[in-house]
Amino acid sequence: MNEKSYSESYKAAGVDITAGYRAVELMKGSIARTKNEGCLDEIGGFGGLFGLNLKGYEEPVLVSGTDGVGTKLRLAFLMDKHDTVGIDCVAMCVNDVICCGAKPLFFLDYIACGKNVPERIAQLVSGVAEGCVQSGSALIGGETAEMPGFYPVDEYDLAGFSVGIVDKKKIVDHKSMVPGDVVIALPSSGVHSNGFSLVRKVFDVENNPHLKEPCEALGGKSIGETLLTPTKIYVKPMLALFDKVKVKGVSHITGGGFYENIPRAIPDGLGAKIKKSDVRVLPIFGLIAETGNIPERDMFNTFNMGVGMSVVVSKEDAETALDILKANGEDAYIIGEIVESQDKVILE
Repeated sequence: MNEKSYSESYKAAGVDITAGYRAVELMKGSIARTKNEGCLDEIGGFGGLFGLNLKGYEEPVLVSGTDGVGTKLRLAFLMDKHDTVGIDCVAMCVNDVICCGAKPLFFLDYIACGKNVPERIAQLVSGVAEGCVQSGSALIGGETAEMPGFYPVDEYDLAGFSVGIVDKKKIVDHKSMVPGDVVIALPSSGVHSNGFSLVRKVFDVENNPHLKEPCEALGGKSIGETLLTPTKIYVKPMLALFDKVKVKGVSHITGGGFYENIPRAIPDGLGAKIKKSDVRVLPIFGLIAETGNIPERDMFNTFNMGVGMSVVVSKEDAETALDILKANGEDAYIIGEIVESQDKVILE
């Protein structure tokens, strides 16, 4: 901590430089958990340094992804729980990167707030660090911007980006996809971090006195607690799958649900024929649909419905793929097949 850096005038304007220094000190323990072989520097410099080990790569390609937590943060504010949304921030980035077949290397976060409360910032970063540990990423830097008058004093925004690496010949390419290939579902942990503008409207979260009360439909958990369940990170099971099986397509099911995300991994002339009755829809989605009177198609076009990621492999590799995913903690299952079609997604 720089004890000589202090500005009374800046503090009077709403920015406390010393709070920033304290926040950095509090978060160092969390950041240390994420260190891997590429880390070259301590947190606090002007840029995050990372040494690339290119051994084993013929044509290394860097893959990047960036995202934020979105309006799910409103739930964190209302529940006064700030240690899990950082996992969401990492997940939304690394789950995109893994769709290309890339291994995430490092992550940087950006926190903008109305008032820098060091303990709260440290909670946020502890979640980011946990997401980095789950994905094998190093947290090599970030930025905390105190912006009084722009954000309310008790609110913040959280975003970040991930950089990964893959050998060019191993980039997931859907050109080899053919009719008869199998679509595998990797279960989600909940709503993840998409569709929360609709979720907040359905449950009227700003004025809902039952937000923190046990809900029978959710197994005794409250609506708020269930909605704050962090996004599942699929990096390690997917890397294990890539190592053993030829994967023809991967979709991270985010905003836009099945209809927007599954088509992104399927070539023209083919479609994913999904059997709706085989989709293991989580209770929270049934509650959303019932409470908001949301049509089924809109549900599948907004939410992940219990499927956080879909993977396409050949029929011959399907059982092997399921075995690998299950051995790595994913209760994966088949939800459909690839067919000749002008429609990229067919839900029956």
